[in-house]
Amino acid sequence: MSPYRPAACAALLVPGMAAAALLLSGCDDPGGLRSAGPTPTAAGPVRLWPDLPPVTSPPYDYGEIDTAQVPGVKVPGGDVHRVNPVAVVQAEVAAHPDQYSGPDGLYEETARRIRECEDRPRACPVMTPHYRDLTGDGKDELIIGIRMPDQQTGLRVYMPEKGGLTRIMSTVDQVVGVQLAGRDLVVRVVSAGIPGYEYRTAWSWDDQQRTMLPTRDEIIRVKPVPPPPTASPSPGPGA
Repeated sequence: MSPYRPAACAALLVPGMAAAALLLSGCDDPGGLRSAGPTPTAAGPVRLWPDLPPVTSPPYDYGEIDTAQVPGVKVPGGDVHRVNPVAVVQAEVAAHPDQYSGPDGLYEETARRIRECEDRPRACPVMTPHYRDLTGDGKDELIIGIRMPDQQTGLRVYMPEKGGLTRIMSTVDQVVGVQLAGRDLVVRVVSAGIPGYEYRTAWSWDDQQRTMLPTRDEIIRVKPVPPPPTASPSPGPGA
């Protein structure tokens, strides 16, 4: 029973009379139940082409579940705030000096600038780090952005684990914005083929795979539809 229903209505609930009394009197309660009109018929999902054959060949691996232990980096007390973010990326560059594709891939120019961060800090492509508990274990993860050529941005997330760091996410794209929404990392990317739209991907921690996965992907309009052109008034008589 609703906690806002008057006590007089509760007094009507005696055996055998409750339903009739409530239906006939309505308890004079202006907040009582009212019909919302006919309910539309529920339509369940319809399976199309049920005779499609099962997939036998493995799909292309995009590397979503690739994780890697960062070599040589220690995390005192499991606190990523005490880790130098530039040193983390430098350790990965040193471990994969010739890797230009995949989750470890960096442009040669970007890798060179990362190695020179101490000598040329203003040219260092490693952006200001951010921190958030994305895995739900009570400890913050380290979120790093890396500026790259052609307006590309590399995004990497690291989890403190066993006294070190494990990279649980790595992606590169033409990023126009990154947001933290709860325990999700939402990445906004320009749409090359649909002007006025952008892709938004929410990366979420998957406890079974022990990595961040792109769990939601959508296309969003970011520019309003221009109004239709206004028709010119027709000239009056004698014009």
